[in-house]
Amino acid sequence: MATFLSRLGRFSFRRHWLVALLWVGLLLGAGVLAARAPAPPPNDFSMPGTQAQQAYDVLAEDFPELNADGATARVVFRAQDGKVTDAGAREAIGETVRSLGADPQVVRVTDPFTARSVSEDGSTAYAQVSYGVPASKLEDGSRDALMATVDRARTPELSVEVGGNAVNATPGGHSSEALGLAVAAVVLVVTFGSLLAAGLPLLTAVLGVGIGGLAIRVLAEPLGLGSTTTGLATMIGLAVGIDYALFVVSRYRAELARGRDRTEAAGHAVGTAGSAVVFAGLTVVIALAGLSVVGIPLLTQMGLAAAGTVVLAVLIAVPLIPALLGICGRRIGAPRRRGRKADGDGPRAAGLGVRWARFVMRRPAAVLLGGVVLLGGVAVPAASLEMGLPGDDSKPASTTQRRAYDLVAEGFGPGYNGPLTVVVQADGGAEAAARDVAERIRGRADVVAVGQPRLSGSGGTAVLTVVPVTSPSSAETAELVHALRDPALAGESGARVLVAGSTAMNVDVSQKLSDALLPYLALVVGLAFLLLIAVFRSLLVPLKAALGFLLSVLAGLGAVVAVFQWGWLGGLVGVAEPGPVMSMMPIFMVGVVFGLAMDYEVFLVTRMREAYVHGQAPRQAVVSGFEHSARVVTAAAVIMIAVFGSFMGSDEQMLKTIGFGLAAAVLLDAFVVRMAIVPAVLALLGRRAWSLPRWLDRVLPDLDVEGERLGRAPGPAGASEAPPALEPAPGTAGRTPAG
Repeated sequence: MATFLSRLGRFSFRRHWLVALLWVGLLLGAGVLAARAPAPPPNDFSMPGTQAQQAYDVLAEDFPELNADGATARVVFRAQDGKVTDAGAREAIGETVRSLGADPQVVRVTDPFTARSVSEDGSTAYAQVSYGVPASKLEDGSRDALMATVDRARTPELSVEVGGNAVNATPGGHSSEALGLAVAAVVLVVTFGSLLAAGLPLLTAVLGVGIGGLAIRVLAEPLGLGSTTTGLATMIGLAVGIDYALFVVSRYRAELARGRDRTEAAGHAVGTAGSAVVFAGLTVVIALAGLSVVGIPLLTQMGLAAAGTVVLAVLIAVPLIPALLGICGRRIGAPRRRGRKADGDGPRAAGLGVRWARFVMRRPAAVLLGGVVLLGGVAVPAASLEMGLPGDDSKPASTTQRRAYDLVAEGFGPGYNGPLTVVVQADGGAEAAARDVAERIRGRADVVAVGQPRLSGSGGTAVLTVVPVTSPSSAETAELVHALRDPALAGESGARVLVAGSTAMNVDVSQKLSDALLPYLALVVGLAFLLLIAVFRSLLVPLKAALGFLLSVLAGLGAVVAVFQWGWLGGLVGVAEPGPVMSMMPIFMVGVVFGLAMDYEVFLVTRMREAYVHGQAPRQAVVSGFEHSARVVTAAAVIMIAVFGSFMGSDEQMLKTIGFGLAAAVLLDAFVVRMAIVPAVLALLGRRAWSLPRWLDRVLPDLDVEGERLGRAPGPAGASEAPPALEPAPGTAGRTPAG
């Protein structure tokens, strides 16, 4: 692997203009195709295999006039003095209802006075607006008309608010990504001490994200990729794109400092750091693509789109970075020596990374225990994790959606904000069965109201509305969903009873994700474990990496629960209203954090392995790995935290939660697990960390990630000789050390 990549790096360095023009041509070609591509479809929020989705499918087939998947809005009226049934208020509400129905995308508006949606005390009423298209296809003109009608209806005597998915604003601009790039630029300048060297990772990351975003636009219509996929691909693509380029450029400058000429330095950098980038990227791709096993279309789209940007980041880091280094020529040189000399002309003082590694080597047990206790403490809130789908109750109190939600809860009861839809199917006709089911439901203490059954044209299906006592996000409403799905509810009729609604969908999604978590973990961790065995030629190092990942993801989930569910420090990160964590967040965090955790594992530990196979003692190899990698890994982690953290400014709650969760998990994984726990464990294991059964050693492929063969491989004609390698480590003589 290292030999092939080294040759590729030297070729790209020499033929730099050709390689650069090929990538520019790829960007232009993707841009032309994207300009001709149709608009991307709306996000697919369907949940195949769930009972709620089955109910929605039945409604779409037997009750197409209901537009079950169409956008909805609820306009709520509150009389400040008197009642909404007073003549003046009644006339104003009637005029508002007529104005709402004038929009061409509106298919139905209920009149509060004929639909009996007036509170008992007469203070509150609401009109239900149904659209013929999903919320993602709602035109801006329709949304503007809705808000304008609501604004006109507001008077000192009548408060008017509106909620529902038809009100949700479209995603904002790209100020969040710009903030992340700005922080990354500062970190890169500090790391490299050169504007030009710092600009290369930024340039290539933006190029990769640009090509990836254009490719998603081209494939959006044929593959059904929604708008959320682009935002997530941008987040992941920027983070790994900058990091991967950072490692290759840093290794190139380090090889120049060792005395190699520029062509050989580029080849050696791609052969060593490039090999680590390839396998680190492969672990991220496995984790992201593995999300498809969950069976949720939106999660699959997000995972595959993000995996595609990671592949682009790897392809750019390996052949394009050396080409750009060739174009820059002598303008990018070896790094200046840092630090002061310890005593006159004596050796230079050790850097912070070396001093920290030596501290860990002296007290490995204490550092290990402290790191585990710290992560365990941060992970404690994860035990109280509550999952849900974000609704109007999670929005800030200043929004009209939240005010509408509160008015309905006060005037009618919290359950009216999330009524359940019950579908009854019977072969001999659903009318009698639906009436029987309705009577049984009316007898429940946790139900406020049950609507009259409505029959389909064929008579085989009936639908009725059930209003719970409790709010949509409460555990009591979830228990009601399970009770309504009990086959005993149908009695002797043997009818099929399905339940839909926001709470029902949340229950189904949570169950689906819980069922998929263990198979997903087994697939992703298993494949990555096998890959890392071949990379590190060790059993204990990959095992330690997997256990460290579990600590990181649990701590990251704990931080998410504390901030987004409990509200701790919520004001600092823009959480206006604490509530349940988005249902898909845990399994998505597992996938992404696993891939990124393996990134740092590969980048840091390969340098330790490289020093060990060149003859250094195990503990000294750990110190050597920190000497060469700690500064770069730290910079990479800070950049990734900045990119992820910048997405907390997004208007989409999904991206805000994911951005915070990933930033917190990367912070804990990079600085606690990889910088403290990993060296402590390696110090305690000693040579056992790098041991491998002989039979397994014989069957594993020789990947040579450390570039051991490059030290002996002759360079091209005229190239300076590579610095001599150290003697091989004990136990590795007679074979080529690898991975």
